[in-house]
Amino acid sequence: MLKRIIQACFLILGGTLGSFLIPELLTLLHADDIAFINNPYVSVILGAIIFYLFTFWAVEYVVNFMKWFEETLVKAPITDIIFGSLGLIVGLFAAFLIGSALNLIQVPVINTVAPILLTLLFGYLGFQVGFKKRDELLHLFSKSTKRKGLDGHSEDGEDDRSKLKILDTSVIIDGRIADICQTGFLEGTIVIPQFVLHELQHIADSSDALKRNRGRRGLDILNRIQKEVPIKVEMYEGDFEDIQEVDSKLVKLAKISNGIVVTNDFNLNKVCEFQNVQVLNINDLANAVKPVVLPGEEMNVQVIKDGKEQNQGIAYLDDGTMIVVEGGRDHIGKRIDVLVTSVLQTSAGRMIFAKPKLLEKAL
Repeated sequence: MLKRIIQACFLILGGTLGSFLIPELLTLLHADDIAFINNPYVSVILGAIIFYLFTFWAVEYVVNFMKWFEETLVKAPITDIIFGSLGLIVGLFAAFLIGSALNLIQVPVINTVAPILLTLLFGYLGFQVGFKKRDELLHLFSKSTKRKGLDGHSEDGEDDRSKLKILDTSVIIDGRIADICQTGFLEGTIVIPQFVLHELQHIADSSDALKRNRGRRGLDILNRIQKEVPIKVEMYEGDFEDIQEVDSKLVKLAKISNGIVVTNDFNLNKVCEFQNVQVLNINDLANAVKPVVLPGEEMNVQVIKDGKEQNQGIAYLDDGTMIVVEGGRDHIGKRIDVLVTSVLQTSAGRMIFAKPKLLEKAL
């Protein structure tokens, strides 16, 4: 069907050009006195025939180009198409206004060439600006269309509960976010960016078995969040092609959408804080709900291995909290009573320092 349409377009184009060009060609060849040939109907037919014969060579290239263009448009997010088209329209309108002003200048070159160049230049610039600034424009439109409350104030003053919660790759693979959403402690809308999903798929397709299992776990967690968790989940299909790192894309998305990044990545946490982007760290939440351990308390732990420093031993609580036991190297493989000396708690986790109770009694 597409091939027939293109051939019909070539016939129409050939007939139109033939009606204008063939009489000029006959005049140059001094054959305009031949009445049979110098006829508008004959000119149209000859032009259509010439272009129809030309289609046998060119139609395949045109069909392939049209199919490629169609697939590109179908795969592109609708926001890219809409804002790119709006930018193109604005650029063409600006070119029309400038071209109308230039038409007042009675210079043949400016009157004929300048409008064409302006149309191409401003059309291209308008499309590129609309396409690359689509996220900022979308956020601007969403803010301008917010309804006002009964008291006349804008909804911009709403609390953090209604803000978008943007998940990063590490927190999805971690899996605890699904349990947190299931319990109802996290409110608002969960946003899963398309570039995060692509990174998960890339990890799931890795040749390394550990990475492959992590990626598949992340995809399973996403399916659970979408199907079982009683919270609104949205996909963000946009991308920031000028930014390579996924973490940087997350920060950019959080800025333009006024959202909150949800992560358990210590470095991403620090980057968000540096760029004044709100962040929820799952490790901070886990540390906050852990039982409080105070210096001087007694604990019974099993020393697993030696530590980095001399005579140190390492033990773990049931929740995975690491305990550094001073002088515990001699007790590796044994359960001993220890006294807590200090507790170090950061976004990366919690660490407890202790010393054997037997050593305390000896002193």
